[in-house]
Amino acid sequence: MILLTSTQREQLLANGRQSDVDHVPVVKFFNPLGSGVWLATELDRDGDILFGLADLGFPELGSWSLGAMQAVRLPFDMRIERDLHFTGDFPISVWADMARRAGGIREAERILYSGARAPSTPTPKPTDTQSRKH
Repeated sequence: MILLTSTQREQLLANGRQSDVDHVPVVKFFNPLGSGVWLATELDRDGDILFGLADLGFPELGSWSLGAMQAVRLPFDMRIERDLHFTGDFPISVWADMARRAGGIREAERILYSGARAPSTPTPKPTDTQSRKH
């Protein structure tokens, strides 16, 4: 599998030229056999160093090498994959905050796309006007 389409590469490079922006992730990579999820928002002009949110057991913002990711060989001749259905939809700061509160990117994704609340976020109680039937 190609980890980056030409369109994704161009968007990541464009985002890399505007590093002071809270970008929406362009692409999601994952380990199909275990831990490891990456959300990339930017690509350096060298074409190798990605920036975004990485989760190898604890989510954190940082940089990693696309070449190193492509070189990973997993059991059963598998490799790191790109999520073909990922859309991003939220700025990386939202992903990072939710992933830290939820315990990982996969958990954050379930919460963000289900409309559910993050763990330890109290559910507001209805007010008198909210609880009345109209």
